[in-house]
Amino acid sequence: MIALSLAEIAAVVGGQTHDIPDPSAQVTGPVVRDSREVVPGSLFAAFVGERVDGHDYAARVVQAGAVAVLASRPVGVPAIVVDDVQTALGALARHVVQRLGATLVALTGSAGKTSTKDLIAQVLRRKAPTVFTPGSLNNEIGLPLTALTATEDTRFLVLEMGARGIGHIRYLADLTPPKIGLVLNVGTAHIGEFGGREQIAQAKGELVEALPEDGAAILNADDPLVRAMASRTKAKVVLFGESAEADVRAENVRLTDSGQPAFRLHTPSGASDVTMRLYGEHHVSNALAAAAVAHELGMSAAEIATALSEAGSLSRWRMEVTERPDGVTIVNDAYNANPESMRAALRALAAMGTGRRTWAVLGKMAELGDEALAEHDAVGRLAVRLNVSKLVAVGGIEASWLQLGAYNEGSWGEESVHVSDAQAAIDLLRSELRPGDVVLVKASRSVGLESVAQVLTEAGAEGGVDAR
Repeated sequence: MIALSLAEIAAVVGGQTHDIPDPSAQVTGPVVRDSREVVPGSLFAAFVGERVDGHDYAARVVQAGAVAVLASRPVGVPAIVVDDVQTALGALARHVVQRLGATLVALTGSAGKTSTKDLIAQVLRRKAPTVFTPGSLNNEIGLPLTALTATEDTRFLVLEMGARGIGHIRYLADLTPPKIGLVLNVGTAHIGEFGGREQIAQAKGELVEALPEDGAAILNADDPLVRAMASRTKAKVVLFGESAEADVRAENVRLTDSGQPAFRLHTPSGASDVTMRLYGEHHVSNALAAAAVAHELGMSAAEIATALSEAGSLSRWRMEVTERPDGVTIVNDAYNANPESMRAALRALAAMGTGRRTWAVLGKMAELGDEALAEHDAVGRLAVRLNVSKLVAVGGIEASWLQLGAYNEGSWGEESVHVSDAQAAIDLLRSELRPGDVVLVKASRSVGLESVAQVLTEAGAEGGVDAR
């Protein structure tokens, strides 16, 4: 974070100083909420959780080098006491962002946010120092913590914004006002909480409503609900997609033999070829979104294409591909799942597994409400239509719907199986995998299927699978 004295911070957040011998002492390190992340110069934000109260760690973090604690009560060590730590954290982030003057890029969407954010960051940092959201820390706590990592030399701040209801993105955009706002898509993720795609569109569109007149709204031309958001902003509108009407578009889209997308990138400043290191055709749309942002910030088509071709995955468990010594390929996409991302991952598996035996180890997609049965059934059916060799449905009733969809789509009685949990899936795969197989592991985060991918990867390092 930029250096601020404790007195300055207290004034910004409307707090009272307690047990602070020197109000001019400066916070020069990061603002953190995890006591294990404290380094000398830090400010520790003490949140009260369901099982842990950050205030209980106050003495420990100061001993570890924290300058003070941002707290909701006195803690016996240097502290700035506020009514609400979350509100204070947001106020501090807003102050730092306004003081820096960096160009703030915000993005949202039902699927692909984190992958696209990682692409944008890798492209923009070729032009100037860039700070971006780590992983998926895109809520009312993670977003300000990310913004507060910016320093005086930061020129671009790329922030992912998530929403679970109307008003959430409006709140985040008020904390960190964006100059460029990107909306990727409107899908069915969290549809059970929102109530419908129209409500999701209403929430996502709050981002473009927050843009200034001299800003830019980057909108997906291939998604009608996103494209319609053009009427909700005062900013310049830039369309991306495969549509001929898109300002930034892709032509000649194809997949390499290994399942990596390649295409001809067209921008208003020129065209250039891209071959990505990431896996799956769905990354074309993500790449075009990143290209549109970079074009608005002055990068040429050739510069953008080079950056996209060299970009990798910065976040764990998102189409993370591991080639084992025995020839088994593990695709760990277990961080989260919704119908759109599940379909994209299955298509990537089919492309990667051409001429090989493919396994889809799938689990529950959460927060789908009344759409849950139909969506799980549809994913199971798609696995059959894509000629995935084996479906392993893991978990409870949602997994049974996955298997039932596959069974009803074709004669798949012996090719799909429903197992109770991750360990059962591990036991099955350990006994049946063969050299050359490709295994996709994907489910909502709550299912914890990353353990399946981890064990299978480690098994390869220890000597592989039974040859059958």
